[in-house]
Amino acid sequence: MEDEISEQITYFFNQLVTWIAATAIIFGGVVPYIPQYRDIRQTQNAEGFSTYVCLVLLVANILRILFRFGRYFETPLLWQSIVMIVTMLVMLNLCTSVRLATEINTKRRLFTASDSKDEEVKIPKKLFLDFDWNYFWSWSRFVDYLQCVLAFTAVAAYLTYLLLDSVLFVESLGFLAVFTEAMLGTPQLFCNYQNKSTEGMSIKMVLMWTSGDTFKTGYFLLTQAPVQFWICGLLQVCVDVTILFQVYYYSRYPQKPVSHTTHPTSAKAL
Repeated sequence: MEDEISEQITYFFNQLVTWIAATAIIFGGVVPYIPQYRDIRQTQNAEGFSTYVCLVLLVANILRILFRFGRYFETPLLWQSIVMIVTMLVMLNLCTSVRLATEINTKRRLFTASDSKDEEVKIPKKLFLDFDWNYFWSWSRFVDYLQCVLAFTAVAAYLTYLLLDSVLFVESLGFLAVFTEAMLGTPQLFCNYQNKSTEGMSIKMVLMWTSGDTFKTGYFLLTQAPVQFWICGLLQVCVDVTILFQVYYYSRYPQKPVSHTTHPTSAKAL
């Protein structure tokens, strides 16, 4: 009798730990973007956040979902990708609305054609695409980002369907998904370098990136995961540390005059 009770208790705790771990995997990747989202909402300033971070995560998680059709992996990782895609679309929607409101005189850049006759927006009618590589992923409407994501998903899904029987393609797809995610911090790194400042970027977000990537890389090493996993993990950690160095360097040695614009709450506040 005591053995049965002990087994039930052990089973219960195992299930509880498994459930907690699965929940952390699914929603843990979203947590770093909560302070960034809040900062953008409060300051109505999206300059410090690179939307290319959203591009990297969207591509990586779409490829990961397609990879599952060729190589099965745990369901929590699938839900993690779905939740992350939704989160990045929410971030893009916020950044687009904020920038459109603060950059009234900026020329509207579109991904697809529009026959809108709205005199305020003044978008000329196009036969096909008002597409310029110089303004890729810098469009003025959220719908343009959404259309681009759907177009990429459709093309990638079609190629996966055609080449699903190829082991080389499936393995390459998986590696590309992991490597793309490893490049997560590079858009923010370049954005900070281009602005010569980290103003508007949530330091909490980067600290959470660093702690999460360090834990994940340590897990890969301890469990002897495939070499590409921990190599990409180490690369992520190096990028995160470099961004933290930018925070230190640009705060200690400002590269441009301090803005006199007053925001309700500082985006750099911890």
